[in-house]
Amino acid sequence: MLTILAISSISAQEKNTLRLSLTDARDYALKHNYTMQNAALDVQKNEVAKWETLTTLLPQGKLGFDYSNMCGYNINMSGMTIPMNPYGTLSLTASVAVTAQQIMGVILQNIAIDMSDINRKKTELATVSDVKNVYVSILVMEDIVGLLDSSLTNMLRLEQSTIESVKAGAAEQINADKLSVQVASLRNSINTQRRSLEMLYNALLLQLGADVNTNIELTTKLDEIFSIDDMAKMTLGGFHIEQNHDYQLLQQNAELSKKQILSAWLAFTPTISAYYQYSNKTYFGRDEGFNMTPPHMVGGTFSLPIFQSGTRIASIKKARIAYQETLNSKQQAEDGLRVQYNQLCYDLTSAIESYNIQKENITITKRVLDNTSEKYRYGRASSLEITNASTDLITAQSNYVQAVMNVITAQISLEKLLCE
Repeated sequence: MLTILAISSISAQEKNTLRLSLTDARDYALKHNYTMQNAALDVQKNEVAKWETLTTLLPQGKLGFDYSNMCGYNINMSGMTIPMNPYGTLSLTASVAVTAQQIMGVILQNIAIDMSDINRKKTELATVSDVKNVYVSILVMEDIVGLLDSSLTNMLRLEQSTIESVKAGAAEQINADKLSVQVASLRNSINTQRRSLEMLYNALLLQLGADVNTNIELTTKLDEIFSIDDMAKMTLGGFHIEQNHDYQLLQQNAELSKKQILSAWLAFTPTISAYYQYSNKTYFGRDEGFNMTPPHMVGGTFSLPIFQSGTRIASIKKARIAYQETLNSKQQAEDGLRVQYNQLCYDLTSAIESYNIQKENITITKRVLDNTSEKYRYGRASSLEITNASTDLITAQSNYVQAVMNVITAQISLEKLLCE
């Protein structure tokens, strides 16, 4: 039974573990992320709203049945008694009404669908970018924890050898104490990084839309994602503003504002309606009553607005002013996007330069620590030199992490602007 329970526990753990490459993580988030799902639902909601508007142009039908009973009342006319028998009327009415503004409403709904679809694409890009940002952050943090663990192993070895030297009388206790403090500081740094790593995994779960109790294993290596050459090429491709989602929304908004002018003009157009009605009146008494209800009836209406005290003219002027404001905002935003592109290119270039410096710095500081540790082992370096070299390595590792994240952040920001 214990074996069965153990196997069941292992199986449950396997079911709750996600092994994800970066591509898998993106695909999973696009399918399960709640913000992404809501963006897709917004598109569907606007499509339903379009059909709701379109149905107002289609014929409308109504089926009804009326029953009347005058409780035995009779009408006396010139000595004649006319019984008012109970009766029922079955009616069927079909009608249709068409205005130019209804047609314009369908056109405006099409623009709303296009805008919601652009927002969906924008949300999709943001979701993919956020997943990549957290994914890379985890990989960088895991590498740093590995480097710190390696440094801790070396420091523990030096601490142990120093303690043995103190026991043999070849070293002073102060040297062992200094190394113990440095080991404790290094352990604290590792624990801090591991807590940060746990927070990043939780953030990735939220971005993916996965269950919070799910374990995640990342299968893509940092070297497969972090290509400085490919990032540098991004600054050379130029900015095609038509591909930017924000610019596309500005274009659609301008088109919507332009259509509002036409919609205001359409207030001058007539309303055309037509209807057909079928009625079947039936008396329930012995005598057939006097039936004046025609079984078939058709009709139509042509209505043309003539005078509304200048209300429609004011609406047209207001729509024109709003359209001009939209064009001004669009031009301002377009200039802002071009300036933003230049700034993001500068930011990415600067981040790459800083990364190259910090990468070289961490290599040098690690080499210095290894060299100082070797000298210390043979008594040619002091404990203070070991402490300083270890502190320099921790600082260099921290600067390296920040440099990597700055590059990733600059790259993702540029990718979002270019919509790549």
